[in-house]
Amino acid sequence: MPAPSRSTFPLVPRYRLSGLPFGGSPSLRRGHGSDVAGSRQYVRGDPISTIDWRASARLSTALGRDEFVVRERYAEEAPRVVVLADRRPAMGVYGAPFPWLSKPDAVRSATELIVHSAEASNAAIAYLDYGDAADRGGEPFWLAPSGRAMWQRIEARNEEAPGFGAPEDGIARGLEFLPRFRSELSSGTFVFVISDFLGEVPPESAWLTAAARRWEVVPVIVQDPEWEQSFPVVGPIVIPLADPRDGQVLEVRLSRREARARREANERRHDELVAGFFTLGLDPVLLGSSDPEDVDRTFLEWAERRRDLRARR
Repeated sequence: MPAPSRSTFPLVPRYRLSGLPFGGSPSLRRGHGSDVAGSRQYVRGDPISTIDWRASARLSTALGRDEFVVRERYAEEAPRVVVLADRRPAMGVYGAPFPWLSKPDAVRSATELIVHSAEASNAAIAYLDYGDAADRGGEPFWLAPSGRAMWQRIEARNEEAPGFGAPEDGIARGLEFLPRFRSELSSGTFVFVISDFLGEVPPESAWLTAAARRWEVVPVIVQDPEWEQSFPVVGPIVIPLADPRDGQVLEVRLSRREARARREANERRHDELVAGFFTLGLDPVLLGSSDPEDVDRTFLEWAERRRDLRARR
């Protein structure tokens, strides 16, 4: 169960779809439910309970013979939720005692909130990462959709394999991997992709393919607001930079002009990333803190924004 101090956010579909939502995810499948999909003539094997007796009486009177009409309904479904976590080396940086954004803490906090929010919507949850794919012959770590103790299972995964050794194209591989489970990840599935998106960003085709499956794909952008979304205009200054792949530190001298150029480049890169997602029809979450209260507030604001946008359509 979520900690008392944490909130949960609603799973708000981007568009109004046909079918009865249960917890926030609509169904496009015929099945047992209360939302009528249409009517058709009775065929042998149809349950008697599905017969529309009034419509059957009208049709029988009009045709002068006994005819039966049944109602088809949309199935009521809980949503499915997938967390695809980027565990490239660059996502394992800036933990304590450094004062910058701890990406591992931010990913953990966001994942915990997503899982508990999914549980609050009675959703089955799946988890995917490529953190130790090299030890798995290139295959990812995958937890199939389940509603049972998923957060504890993810925590156990992080304890057993705490490293950040995913390939640079791990997110693209993940988006290609998920369609293997098309029967389990039906339309309306929420796919939260958590990354800083500063490495190899998946091509447009990967996002469009996922969207074509009518998944609710949500990029969660984890970037330090001061050093990655922007850059402090200071200088001249010597900054120690560490390579996240091997930990080697290199001291770099920056002039004030170079710092200003870096700020402009970082802000332009960030704006282009966000604009690119919106162009693809994706509504990203911008996460610049690992503090649980900040993370909760960010996701709640994101859900409220989606609710408002959907209401205006």
